[in-house]
Amino acid sequence: MFNDIGALELVTLVVLAVLVFGPEKLPKMIQDVTRTIRKIREFSESAKADIREELGPEFKDFEFEDLNPKTFIRKQLDNDELGLKEIRNGFDLKKEMAEVTDAVHGRESETPSSSTPSSGSTGGTVDMTKKREKLAPEEHPPFDADAT
Repeated sequence: MFNDIGALELVTLVVLAVLVFGPEKLPKMIQDVTRTIRKIREFSESAKADIREELGPEFKDFEFEDLNPKTFIRKQLDNDELGLKEIRNGFDLKKEMAEVTDAVHGRESETPSSSTPSSGSTGGTVDMTKKREKLAPEEHPPFDADAT
């Protein structure tokens, strides 16, 4: 609950509590606050138990933390009934983007592509699977108006 409170903040709260309530009343205030927190927790747990009882036996393992959308999605992704892990692991976005970048820049892909160049290309179109010749630094690649 208070995981992000540091030592300086804790000391400041203690000093502030001593100044506001005084050293005589401070122990009684701490007891009252802890008693109130304990009652709130008991009320919360009894309400959860009542809700679980009313939902019936099919919801016996229902957790209220599952109502948080992030927790629900994480739990469903960990449950591999749909085969989502295989789909997620089979799709490598970095590899796909590298292949597209290589194709745009006219470089050979580091992984061999599954398509092979056709021997009988006709017409004025350029076969993109053929190896391209290296261009001089000041030379521009050919522009194909139909491709853009």
